[in-house]
Amino acid sequence: MKHGKKYINALAQVNREQLVTVSEAVDKVKALSTAKFDETVELAIRLGVDPRKAEQIVRGTISLPAGTGKTNVIAVFAVGEFAQAARDAGADYVGGDDLVEKVAGGFLDFDIAIATPDLMGKVGGLGRVLGPRGLMPNPKTGTVTMDVAKAVGEFKGGRVEYRTDKIGNVQLRVGKVSFSKEDLSRNVLAVIDEIVRVKPASAKGRYLMSITVSSTMGPGVKIDPQHTRDLDEVLASA
Repeated sequence: MKHGKKYINALAQVNREQLVTVSEAVDKVKALSTAKFDETVELAIRLGVDPRKAEQIVRGTISLPAGTGKTNVIAVFAVGEFAQAARDAGADYVGGDDLVEKVAGGFLDFDIAIATPDLMGKVGGLGRVLGPRGLMPNPKTGTVTMDVAKAVGEFKGGRVEYRTDKIGNVQLRVGKVSFSKEDLSRNVLAVIDEIVRVKPASAKGRYLMSITVSSTMGPGVKIDPQHTRDLDEVLASA
């Protein structure tokens, strides 16, 4: 990929071999942001797992303390009173057979898909469409539920999904460059704590292989997995 002059200049200010604390990484990412828009800050964690083994897939959801800076567009597969509850909670698209048909036809203008259990037989047929985009509802992420109103509220309010990809990476947004250093640090640490908490029992050896934080248009800054400061330290230095 060919990068622009601003990216190359920013990259020159990063020691790609140096590992820093969460606080230092956040400082660097904010300082190196040069875009005219409010860049998203993303966290990438490489895990020492084998995602080919079902028991080593790391997957779940987390509510970021400071939110993500983005309001998710949510589609809910539900009918009757559950459909109404989803609408009342702020879901953007709600439906049963009609929504299934619409998605099967290529409609994918949403970030999160939620479904009631009774409709999963039909939603499951959308696997080839939703699966590759990480949009398939799943009980493990709280997106297959009878309490659709609660799920909509949580995902609108900053709850995000995470899952290892084919090579063991977990990538997710943790805020915006405009966030304060304190808020970004809170979010980064919350994700790291969550990933450590759900470590598969069958994963052996080194688990946190690498942690990198970056903005949309900026270079990655590496965080030291062995010396991440605890939250009190980060907030004290913010």
